Amino acid sequence: MEALTPLYEVNEALVAMGAEKLNLCMQCGMCAGSCPWRIVDGPFNIRRLIRMAQLGVEGYESDDILYGCTTCNKCVLKCPRGVTIIDVVKAMRAMIAETGAIPGVLRTVTGSVHSQGNPWSEPREKRTEWMEGLEVPQFEEGTEYLLFVCCTSAYDQRSRNIARSLVKILSQVSISFGVIGQEESCCAESVRKIGDEELFMNTAQKNIQLFKDKGVKKIITTSPHCLYTFTQEYPEMGGEFEVIHYTKLLADLLEQGKLKLSKTLDKKVTYHDPCYLGRHSDIYDEPRDLISAVTGGNLVEMKRIRKESLCCGGGGGRLWMETKPEWRFSDLRIHEACETGAQILATACPYCISMLEDSRKTTNKEDEIVIKDISELIAEAL
Repeated sequence: MEALTPLYEVNEALVAMGAEKLNLCMQCGMCAGSCPWRIVDGPFNIRRLIRMAQLGVEGYESDDILYGCTTCNKCVLKCPRGVTIIDVVKAMRAMIAETGAIPGVLRTVTGSVHSQGNPWSEPREKRTEWMEGLEVPQFEEGTEYLLFVCCTSAYDQRSRNIARSLVKILSQVSISFGVIGQEESCCAESVRKIGDEELFMNTAQKNIQLFKDKGVKKIITTSPHCLYTFTQEYPEMGGEFEVIHYTKLLADLLEQGKLKLSKTLDKKVTYHDPCYLGRHSDIYDEPRDLISAVTGGNLVEMKRIRKESLCCGGGGGRLWMETKPEWRFSDLRIHEACETGAQILATACPYCISMLEDSRKTTNKEDEIVIKDISELIAEAL
């Protein structure tokens, strides 16, 4: 085997680009042991990737190596040295992005965000198509909440029903909310994970300025990815807003008696914890409270839940990348859901909806289980 020649200037550059805790790693292997890629015996090995970063060696640039990480955060929670492993991955990808060597499909994503404000290669003008046939208020001075609809829920035909369901719910509980519309751009969380730091900064700053100009103080998000970047990254650039994921808001309204359900759904439901709602944002109980309320307590759990939940595979930019069937975490998740006897697999993330819907078809489980966002379940029970 060819010897690896350390290039310590690369290590120093990675630390300067955000991987400050890179050299705390002692190569214990806890990260690799907890990584979902271990379950599918895939090519990605986070421990080896970090070691290569420490040594500054080349050979990690391939799609399934450097871009294999879904940023699920499980390894970060397991690390005994507190290494912020996702920051290491981001820094390595940012270094590659500076050379223009990111995978072609992800260049398409970043190019679309740059030109159209969304990752789906759709015209900016289509951002509000999901509102057709609905009375959706415009955000104006005095409106309490900006409803920020994730790009996936704005453009993807399946996920549009998440936004539509949430509008129905918020209108019934008389929440003061509105949307800005075509001026909005992608929150850019995935852009940063892909490695295009400059595009992330520019897009985030434009959103922050837009929100301030419109008088936004509070934001409801449909996506945990938007929640994450608005609460944990935008404040660094002066974007100080009160941000809440819709499940937390609805659970609070339910507890206060302001959200009233006219019926319960006679279905057995299991719940998939999205990585960015659970491990990244520590929201576990509220989605379950909503499901229990809407089913009359008919929530059944899978084996891997809460902090041990199995990633759907869509984070870190992989929503737009092809994954071999034998490596798809979402396929495993569909099987786990079916084992509970549930008729519905519920979640609370547009990325998870997309990945799980695809796997439901490829695993031939279309007649066995249905994928629903929690907002859709609540809207059905109003």
